[in-house]
Amino acid sequence: MEDRDMALEAADQAQWLKQYYFLRAAFSVAWVIAAFVIAPTSAVIAAALLVAYPAWDAAANYLDGLSSGGLNQNRTQVLNVSLATTVAVILALQVSMNWVLGIFGAWAILSGLLQLGTAVRRWKRFGAQWAMVLSGGQSALAGGFFIFQASVPAVPSIANVAGYAAVGALYFLVSAVWLTVSTWRRSAAM
Repeated sequence: MEDRDMALEAADQAQWLKQYYFLRAAFSVAWVIAAFVIAPTSAVIAAALLVAYPAWDAAANYLDGLSSGGLNQNRTQVLNVSLATTVAVILALQVSMNWVLGIFGAWAILSGLLQLGTAVRRWKRFGAQWAMVLSGGQSALAGGFFIFQASVPAVPSIANVAGYAAVGALYFLVSAVWLTVSTWRRSAAM
């Protein structure tokens, strides 16, 4: 009976993870479209999008941690650097886009390393986490590049962040599809 309950819980967790990854991909795609299409026409919209991106990430990570067995079981999600990043972006917008990009760089490094840790932990239980491992590592590398870009005199724009978000959307979509296919294969094998 206990094995059956554990199997059902694992299936529920896998279902949550698929839905979560699809949701993250959809939000990121919508954000990227808005960043390229709407943001260039309005500094206010660009600023709102720059604040919304880490704010969404903070909320999504918190919800994922709660829905994936609670924050006590998800130590890499307890430290929600995205919430602090949201506040830092609001403050940096008062200074310059170089500061904003620097904040995004530091965030990309920290959140990428935390995502990498989360993906490695989940790999043991669900498999199909290779895209999230790559995403976390690439995020950390992109963060270093953002910090470098922030230090040059050229003024960055939301497009600098939008490319990063587009790659993130792709990783979330690949992970969602990979988990879906893995579930179908396991079901077909039974």
